[in-house]
Amino acid sequence: MVLGCVIHGQGDLRIEELPEPEPAPGQALVAIRYGGICGSDLHYHRHGGVGDFRLQEPMVLGHEVVGTVVAYGEGATGPATGPAVGTPVAIHPATPCGVCPECCDGRANVCRDTRYLGSAARTPHVQGGFASRIAVPAAQLRALPEGLEPRRAALAEPLAVALHAVRRAGAVKGRHVLVTGAGPIGCLTIAAARAAGAATITATDLLPRALEFAAAAGATACVRADDPADPNWPSEEMDVAIEASGVAAGLDTCLRRVRRGGVVVQLGMLPPGQSPFAGNLLVAREIELRGALRFHAEFDDALRLLAAEPSFDALISGVRPAREAVEAFGQAADRSRSCKVLLDFAAD
Repeated sequence: MVLGCVIHGQGDLRIEELPEPEPAPGQALVAIRYGGICGSDLHYHRHGGVGDFRLQEPMVLGHEVVGTVVAYGEGATGPATGPAVGTPVAIHPATPCGVCPECCDGRANVCRDTRYLGSAARTPHVQGGFASRIAVPAAQLRALPEGLEPRRAALAEPLAVALHAVRRAGAVKGRHVLVTGAGPIGCLTIAAARAAGAATITATDLLPRALEFAAAAGATACVRADDPADPNWPSEEMDVAIEASGVAAGLDTCLRRVRRGGVVVQLGMLPPGQSPFAGNLLVAREIELRGALRFHAEFDDALRLLAAEPSFDALISGVRPAREAVEAFGQAADRSRSCKVLLDFAAD
């Protein structure tokens, strides 16, 4: 029996039995062990869409998944084209087209025709990884580095997002970095900035528990975003600011707190439509505003970093059986007590 977490519409998440997948030529069959609940999964559940992408049909959620290789389809057998059967693997969730101008320019993360697990950006939707068995292109499999437990490896996808955002910021070694928003992505961005050699990392959020997770990730100062008088606000301006909250107020903070000639990276997905921001500051202070979308090669870097840093375990605040997905989504949405929540597909 294959168990899957299927979203049918706003607030309508169901745990269903799905057909056993058969790996097509070039594909691998993977038994999923853990799946991390992402902010986009929560948006599909709470709002029926992410940004401008709305659900048009039932869709298996999930793109932060790890598991074990079970079998290969024709033309994808053995270590020459994929990790051996029985190997623990993480799954890179993107399948870029490889031929568009962006792919040819080495920017496959912004491929105009990519397929991404658990995404309603195209119709038919790309079914996701929250199922006990899934079939994916063998090229998307990554064997886990030695010593990396599957539980921690489930952080690879969001950590890759964070690594890409830090790289979009340019050199951060020895710099003062501001991260607005201490949700899972914000905390992993803090860890990525720390790994890149940032000298000081200031994190902001509205919730005390989120700031506790930020401190665990490596923030050197944690600030209540809604309190201008918080004594933890640094007196000096920041060199780099990464906006990870996905709200206009966070972007405003970044623009006002970064130094002249500094860099602001918009990582959090802002609400659909127009978002007001202090655009004159870009001119008056010659600030560079850059976007960061997903990742590409950073996925492999994320796995290596996770293998080397057991401290990432502190960001996993809950693991629940897949049959309790509805409750797990509620737990993940409650940022007053949670950071990253995982579904366990081997617990049923």
